[in-house]
Amino acid sequence: MGLKEKGCVFSVPNKGNGLDLEKYSWTQTLQEVTVYVPVPSGTRSRFVVCEIKKNHLKVGLKGQPHVIDGELFQAVKPDDCYWSIEDNSSISILLTKHNQMEWWKSLVKGDPEIDTQKVEPENSKLSDLDPETRQTVEKMMFDQRQKAMGLPTSDELQKQEILKKFMSEHPDMDFSRAKLM
Repeated sequence: MGLKEKGCVFSVPNKGNGLDLEKYSWTQTLQEVTVYVPVPSGTRSRFVVCEIKKNHLKVGLKGQPHVIDGELFQAVKPDDCYWSIEDNSSISILLTKHNQMEWWKSLVKGDPEIDTQKVEPENSKLSDLDPETRQTVEKMMFDQRQKAMGLPTSDELQKQEILKKFMSEHPDMDFSRAKLM
């Protein structure tokens, strides 16, 4: 189930771009990590130990060894993290990543790592992007379509317009041997 690389074994990520381990599982997007820790049915929140610090996570039940107690793979924003009990059978912990442009290889350091080359990024909508990024992506998509049809890209169209304008402003010049680059 894993790949060998530089002496390490990397696992293929689960459907949520994380890993299913014996005592817990985790999934991730670029922005956040969600951890699922199974607990006995009917567990109440007062029996849960969940400490979320910038670089450390501790999870378990009072009076029992912690299920997770280690240094996080990367820093999180503790004020934007929370936990809850879901379906009376698991602790769900949402961790907001500090660096939201990077995939995590593991939840805590020392745990089995995933091969981040195999991560499947979620599709994003153009409407989710900031205006500047959206404009750049739309330009790239237009240029890609134009090239596929053998038509000029936006930059080439802009150069052609500038040349046409220059030619109309200088009718006395001979452009018969002009080459566009």
